[in-house]
Amino acid sequence: MHASTSIDAARLRAKPPPMPARPRPFLAAILIGLVAEMLFLWGVATPHMLVFDEIHYVPAARALLAMQAPLNTEHPLLAKEFIAAGIALFGDNSFGWRFFSTIAGAATVMGVFAILWLLFGRIRPAAMGAAFALLNFTIYVEARIAMLDGFLAAFTVLAVAAMLWAMDAPPGRAWPRWMLSGALFGLAIAAKWLALPYLALASAAFLIVRWRDARAAKRPLAAIFSARDQPHWPGLPAIPALAAFGLVAAAAYFLTFVPAFFYRDDPMTLAKLLPFQAQMYAQQTQVLPHHTYQSDWWTWPLMIRPIWYLYEHADGAMRGVLMIGNPAVLWGGLVAVLGCLWSGWSERNGRLLAAGLLWVAAYLPWAIIPKSLGFFYYYYVPSIALPIALAAAWDRYAKGKLIYWDEGFLVMCFGLAVYFFPILSAAPLANEQAFQHWMWFSTWP
Repeated sequence: MHASTSIDAARLRAKPPPMPARPRPFLAAILIGLVAEMLFLWGVATPHMLVFDEIHYVPAARALLAMQAPLNTEHPLLAKEFIAAGIALFGDNSFGWRFFSTIAGAATVMGVFAILWLLFGRIRPAAMGAAFALLNFTIYVEARIAMLDGFLAAFTVLAVAAMLWAMDAPPGRAWPRWMLSGALFGLAIAAKWLALPYLALASAAFLIVRWRDARAAKRPLAAIFSARDQPHWPGLPAIPALAAFGLVAAAAYFLTFVPAFFYRDDPMTLAKLLPFQAQMYAQQTQVLPHHTYQSDWWTWPLMIRPIWYLYEHADGAMRGVLMIGNPAVLWGGLVAVLGCLWSGWSERNGRLLAAGLLWVAAYLPWAIIPKSLGFFYYYYVPSIALPIALAAAWDRYAKGKLIYWDEGFLVMCFGLAVYFFPILSAAPLANEQAFQHWMWFSTWP
């Protein structure tokens, strides 16, 4: 018996202990998505009238559903196809118009969770980022209105998550994940052309990461283009990968035009498909007259000029929906971006650097996009990157004496969400001047 015990002990010493299992994020992501969806759905049908730019997109969706003729031809079809699908499922009413916007909002929150999980591999920063996103007002407001931007953002955020998923893929699995990312970018562009710069920036990021990897390994510059021995996107040769990325995005984009070929009046044809893109560009770059709520791109991070989506009597009461960001997230997020960029650069921490650069990449295209008018809601996608930077920065700095500050900051975000909730959710207000309670600055409408 003693000899048997000695043999067993020797076997235990020879066999290494099992590696701790990496926590699986799926349950947490699904729960966060369900919470977000329930929050977005609650009261989404109020008001029972077209709100803000719904006056453009809901009629276009009705025409699409009836296969009548093209409307709102300055934008692609995908977002309007989702609005039409909601009408087909739930009727031509405010719930039907907005239902799929709530799905897009929940998918955006889950996408923020996925990006942080893929960057840091831990549930806590991923869950914190999703909570900051949920409390940042902008996703809540866009998830409850039948506009294009919610779908643009959802597909863009999911495309970034898929790209990161491909980045650290096991050998042989990078290609399908990479192609998924390209398809999602194509669908983002099919919702609104504003996603086009993000596809270009994603391609540039691929080459930059490959260049840094080559430098770190002291390999020649030509190693960027090789598929062999790559720590990121293993098995992907650069030129074929980027070509496939663009082709898949283009295919996904053009496939969304299929319903237009079946319009009763002025149907799309293959000969008209490319010239139609030029017509869309001309409409989107035309000079427009002055608008009361217009604002310059450099004012958006400071939240100088938010915009009312609704402020009028509706459903028997005075109601308002203000497109505004949570001040703690919008302004605190800028500090977090700087912290991520500084620590990421000084500490050679690529993942922390990426968390800060996501906001930079989402925001800077607005400095060069040829638009004669700008509005605060154009800042929607960059505003989604701020919770990512906040979660990453708190994960880096909330240590020692600051160990519980991230939780305190989250409580502050929640308190501000409760405070602003009446003018985010179209709740009944006391009177026509009730809005002044929430107007902190003279530039706020």
